[in-house]
Amino acid sequence: MSTPTTPSRILVLGAGSAMAQAYARRRAATGAAFLLVGQNAARLSAIADDLRAGGARAADIATLDLADLAGIEAEAAALRRRLGEPDEVLIAYGGLGDQATSERDLGAARNALEVNFVSVALWMLALLKDRPAAAPLALITIGSVAGDRGRASNFVYGAAKGGVDRFLEGLAQKYAGTPVRIVTVKPGFVDTPMTDAIAKGPLFASPDAVGADIVRAVEKRRRTVYTPWFWGPIMTIIRHLPWFVFKRLKI
Repeated sequence: MSTPTTPSRILVLGAGSAMAQAYARRRAATGAAFLLVGQNAARLSAIADDLRAGGARAADIATLDLADLAGIEAEAAALRRRLGEPDEVLIAYGGLGDQATSERDLGAARNALEVNFVSVALWMLALLKDRPAAAPLALITIGSVAGDRGRASNFVYGAAKGGVDRFLEGLAQKYAGTPVRIVTVKPGFVDTPMTDAIAKGPLFASPDAVGADIVRAVEKRRRTVYTPWFWGPIMTIIRHLPWFVFKRLKI
């Protein structure tokens, strides 16, 4: 029987993510089978080839628009039939968007909220629906430190990630004591294509470091992990700043 440390079947939603790839490479070394989901078939095929070369016993792909709300329930059922009930699910897709654009364009704001929160929540519900009670699962979702407190610089994206946090917290309570484990990953700045427009500094982490932290969190059965580790104390301070101080900060 597979265990959370030696997963047999892994479903990756947003497999083109650099963080997802770093995580998957480590799991490939255990001989896991993957179903990689995203929009770019050529990119997914290249990632699948890389995982098979790295030890995965299988790596298949599925091209989907993960933010298509109407299709989530049917697509989730189809993916589960194709792979079998996964031992691990990694939800790694999303988009930073542009705060100024979202404030001017309600369509852009709606898209940011639907991509980063609504669709993610619906995928979780669909993947958990009618799951066999005894089937182990680590449900891993990449959130963000941006969800810890609303900030003027990115409150639309931050609100979506904050919603994911509360949703995962509720799921964790619901499934406490069952074979389903909820793992929330909160990266800070990561050097990926999504952050290309942001000047890099000492707080940036590599996708490989984040991937290692995700695997470590699952193996140590942690519910929440900040990555890199120093974002934990940083966000603790930010969450507890009094309003009269916080409102003056340009963050």
